[in-house]
Amino acid sequence: MTDVSTSCDHAALITRCAQGDQQALKTLYQHEGARLLGVVMRIVKDRGMAEDIVHDACLNIWQRADTFDPSRGSGRSWMFSVARHLALNAIRYRDREVGFDAEFSANGTDAEHDEGQEEGVSPSTPVSEAFDWQTGERIDECLKTLTPERRNCVLHAYVDGLSHAEIAEHTGTPLGTVKAWIKRSLLRLRECMA
Repeated sequence: MTDVSTSCDHAALITRCAQGDQQALKTLYQHEGARLLGVVMRIVKDRGMAEDIVHDACLNIWQRADTFDPSRGSGRSWMFSVARHLALNAIRYRDREVGFDAEFSANGTDAEHDEGQEEGVSPSTPVSEAFDWQTGERIDECLKTLTPERRNCVLHAYVDGLSHAEIAEHTGTPLGTVKAWIKRSLLRLRECMA
C-alpha cells in the first residue's frame, strides 16, 4: 500500500495555489485533510475546534501560498506547521480567556447566590440583566454548555458589543473561526432555549 502523501507533490500544488488554482488546494486537502485534523486534534483535544482550525489552516495555506519557500523545507512540512501554529494559538487563546470564564462563573446565576438576594433586585451578571429572571437563568445554563472559546466569543459579541473583527483581534483567533464559532453557538443556544 502506497502512502498517498508521498505520491503528492505538495510544493508544486502550493505554488499552484499561489497562482490562484483552487483545484490545487482541493487536492492538497484531499491528500492531507485527515492527517491535519489528527495533528490538530492531538493539540486541542476538541473535534469541533480542530475542524475549525483545519478550515482556517486551509485558508491560510491558500492566502499565504506565495510565502512558501521550498529551500527552507518541504511543502508538506510547511502545511503542517501552518496548522500546528493555529492550533497552538487557539490553546494560548483558551488559556488567556480562562480569567474571563472564571469571572463569568463567579458572577453567574446559581440557586445559593440568588436566594440571598432581596426581592426586586436583578442579578448582577451582564447576561442576565438583558433578560427577565427565568430567561436569564436558562441562558446562563445554555451558555455553560458551550466551549469556553465559543462562549467568550458570544459574550464579547452580545454583551461587550464587539464586532467579529474586534473579537478576532482581541482573542488572536482568525476572523473566519470567530464567525463560525458565533454562528454555531447561536444555533446551539437557540436549540437549548427551545
